Amino acid sequence: MKSLFDCRLYAFVDTAYLRGRAPRMVAQQLCDGGADLIQLRAKQSSPDQILQMAETILPVTRRAEVGLVINDQPEIARRIGADLCHLGQEDFFQAGYTHVSEVARAGSSTGRRASAQGEPQPPLLIGLSTHSPDQAGKAIAAAADYIAVGPVFPTGTKPTAKPLTLEYVRWAVANVKVPWFAIGGINLANLDAVLAAGAQRICVVSAILNADDVMGECRKFRDQLKQT
Repeated sequence: MKSLFDCRLYAFVDTAYLRGRAPRMVAQQLCDGGADLIQLRAKQSSPDQILQMAETILPVTRRAEVGLVINDQPEIARRIGADLCHLGQEDFFQAGYTHVSEVARAGSSTGRRASAQGEPQPPLLIGLSTHSPDQAGKAIAAAADYIAVGPVFPTGTKPTAKPLTLEYVRWAVANVKVPWFAIGGINLANLDAVLAAGAQRICVVSAILNADDVMGECRKFRDQLKQT
């Protein structure tokens, strides 16, 4: 996969929006549409179900040289040799972690990972959600490889979360040096405003997955990003 600094479009295989579509098929459509990263997000699935889905998606992302992110399940990410794991505040700080190395090396005496085929893998990269400048500062101090900044707008993915508006995006532009992605309610209609606020990287969930043509919608976001 490319450097996180060079990743601009972060898409999702979110089981809440699949509408009967196979996770592997959606992952392929996102890769063909130009996504740089794809997160498997399956909040209502068991670890075994997530593992099965991840094992079908990983060959797709590997062929496309797209980074695969496993949400909430670092042990599954390590087991299959995924590129990244994303954790929320409650899954990291409230779980007692203070530094991402504690997650990346957990369950291993050497800190090295192996793929499902037993081949050595690069260190697991860890991304953290942040919902305020204070949380962003703590995530950076914990050496997060990237952070998510949001929700910028109201979002059905997290309906109870208070939108932080473009002011949080502008704060991140001025203060965050690690790769960061604006997230939450971003669609083609408001994307220009997000980019005008200074964001270079975005996460998009429902605006792509709710489209009948996932690949085509993904390409629209990619093309709009390329104009900046």
